[in-house]
Amino acid sequence: MYFSTANGMANAEGQAMTGFRKVEMVEVGPRDGLQNEAAVVATADKAELVRRALAYGVRRIEVTSFVNPKKVPQLADAEELVALLPDRDDVTYIGLVLNRRGAERALATGRIDELGAVCVTSDTFGIRNQGQSSAESLAAATEIVARAKAAGRGGQITIATAFGCPFEGEIAAARVVEMAKRAADAAPREVALADTIGVGVPAQVAELVGRVREAIAPLPVRVHFHNTRGSGLANVWAAVGEGAASVDAALGGLGGCPFAPGAAGNVATEDVAYMLERSGVATGLALPGAVEAAGWFTGVMGRPLPAMVSKAPVFPPPAA
Repeated sequence: MYFSTANGMANAEGQAMTGFRKVEMVEVGPRDGLQNEAAVVATADKAELVRRALAYGVRRIEVTSFVNPKKVPQLADAEELVALLPDRDDVTYIGLVLNRRGAERALATGRIDELGAVCVTSDTFGIRNQGQSSAESLAAATEIVARAKAAGRGGQITIATAFGCPFEGEIAAARVVEMAKRAADAAPREVALADTIGVGVPAQVAELVGRVREAIAPLPVRVHFHNTRGSGLANVWAAVGEGAASVDAALGGLGGCPFAPGAAGNVATEDVAYMLERSGVATGLALPGAVEAAGWFTGVMGRPLPAMVSKAPVFPPPAA
């Protein structure tokens, strides 16, 4: 159990905890936020979404996915979009890839700074999502990291369905920890734990993040939560409490997985930033800018978005 103190956070015994004063936010709206949408967003609007994210302070952003365009038509314009990205030395552009072909496409653009590889805890989900067993997906992820590093780029590994699978149900924590150790052997930038279908709860998150962080240290842990069952923000807080260094979020709270029945949106960038900043945890994001961008994005999507902070009155209220 953790609680706020004047100097950050402490556990129930009053011992100071580390890792709370600053958390990196990774914007995943252009990829995970849009991949499950029925309508295809125009490439120009995706590029504008990236530009607005950079304006409100994002410095690491998952811009697209280099996957089979027939399976994910919403992201079929990956190369076209990347060509429109602002040329920024202070920004890391991430491209999600699932196999060698995707890695080759991403690297060929010359604009992707980091390859995001994904392995899965569940054989059933892996076969349906990537055409690979769990073990095969881990082997492919480590190969992708090796390819990225050989090309002078960064590589990361995300463990999907880390908190539960829509087909196989509960996933043993020990299995996730072992996969994290094997992923860490590839020396990626980090290992991420993804709650692909939004079934995790804070106690589970705290235990798993803590165990994985200890198992792969000094590599950092990143987390990726969906708000399918309303526990997304609480899970972010629990993860940060256990020392997660980076948090994925999507502007407006859009998102989902085409291969995971019932998976709802990501935790919203503006909601996470509000919670953390108000709790004394720096995110590097300018909340007013994120809220303004969410208003623009709502117009692009043509419907209200799931995020809460961008629909609520500004707090604290402006001085009269």
